[in-house]
Amino acid sequence: MATSTSVFLSFSLCLLLLCHSSRAQLGLGQQGTGESCERRLGFVSQCRFEKLSALELTRRVPSEAGYTEYFDQFNEQLQCVGVALSPRRWSMVEAGRGIIGTVIPGCPETFQSFQQTEQQWEQVAGGCQRFRDEHQKIHYFREGDIIALPAGVAYWSYNNGEVAVVAITTFDTSSNANQLDYQHRQIKGNNLLSGFELDPLAEALGVDRELMRKIQNLDDRRGEIVRVASGLQVLQSSWTREQEVPQPERELPQECQEGRGCQSNVLEVYCTMKITQSIGDPRLADYYNPRAGRITTLNSQKLPILRFVQMSAVRGLLRPNAIRSPHWNVNAHSIVYALRGYCRVQVVGHRGRTVFDGELRQGQLLVVPQYFAMMFQAQRESFEWVSIKTNDNAVVNHFVGKTSALRGMPVEVLMNSYCISREEAMQLKFNRGNELAVFTSKIEREAIRAPV
Repeated sequence: MATSTSVFLSFSLCLLLLCHSSRAQLGLGQQGTGESCERRLGFVSQCRFEKLSALELTRRVPSEAGYTEYFDQFNEQLQCVGVALSPRRWSMVEAGRGIIGTVIPGCPETFQSFQQTEQQWEQVAGGCQRFRDEHQKIHYFREGDIIALPAGVAYWSYNNGEVAVVAITTFDTSSNANQLDYQHRQIKGNNLLSGFELDPLAEALGVDRELMRKIQNLDDRRGEIVRVASGLQVLQSSWTREQEVPQPERELPQECQEGRGCQSNVLEVYCTMKITQSIGDPRLADYYNPRAGRITTLNSQKLPILRFVQMSAVRGLLRPNAIRSPHWNVNAHSIVYALRGYCRVQVVGHRGRTVFDGELRQGQLLVVPQYFAMMFQAQRESFEWVSIKTNDNAVVNHFVGKTSALRGMPVEVLMNSYCISREEAMQLKFNRGNELAVFTSKIEREAIRAPV
């Protein structure tokens, strides 16, 4: 918990889509749906499951001011879809708020101090003054946000709130940016510097041996989440101004999207892109049924940096006994993480065999490969979840309801396909009326129809 004298320098809060990039972000090639398909072909042979299972956290790593938990990245289901997960980083902020600073290669330090105090300015030759501190942009995050960071971006984050920050992070281990293998590797603070010889490193950094010894700090056991004794003083813009006066996103020029030599233009756009977006605000819901629940999607059309990350997300809430309609992903895998409550989940493989039929509880995750159909039903309490999709514009096809596969077919086709009568085909096609994605339960529908 943060106080006026003690705050945590903690991991990112928001469901960060961290660690993903395409060659286009560096002006080295094309970026788009072809990249997403190409990078995942190596996982096709590993997705032939007879059964799926809900996964639990397997490891906890403590730090001075918090801890990080991990799912087993070598689990065959996670390797199938090419991701590794930790309740910490693609982060979706599950609780808390804070700030996050990024260091993007080649981007300028645009946050500069203009307070003319002795501590922040220094005199140089010719009587001019220069800044004592400057850094790259700082972003705010809070509960319900998604944070998207492409591969190779250094970052730090700080909890400036009164409660602990909890974030669920997804790493794209199958991205072309991961040139070694399909394992997740995270470069941390002084791990690399501590491996260099003291004197050459001190000379390279332009500091004396004593300072270099402090930086290497071979005896530091605080971990990656450390406590800040007197609060973190950094340059940051007003939360209100940033939230209420959003800046329009700049589009990549056509030649950049086609991979025709525009590195400077790509870098200019890339440096100013927004990296956070709320997915928890009910006002932003894409599907809403007051008696059933809501679903909110976040893709690269809403947050353009996801084009570089090549991932997207869906957050949903089901009221007690409500149903998330049967559906399948057309162009992506899903990693479903239970945020609150529990529900019954059924998953059916493309051959029509049930591969999962059980409960998904808070803190568990379920991998649902592409083309596998799924359906959720909340139980006696509401259920909240987030699904991470392995495509920046994931497409979902529903079996039933408005705009669904069955609704779009002629009645005669349904009659002959399922050997049913015209009346039965009409019921199958229209009984859900204009409901879409989230459905009320039979009990709720009967209560609505009952006379007062």
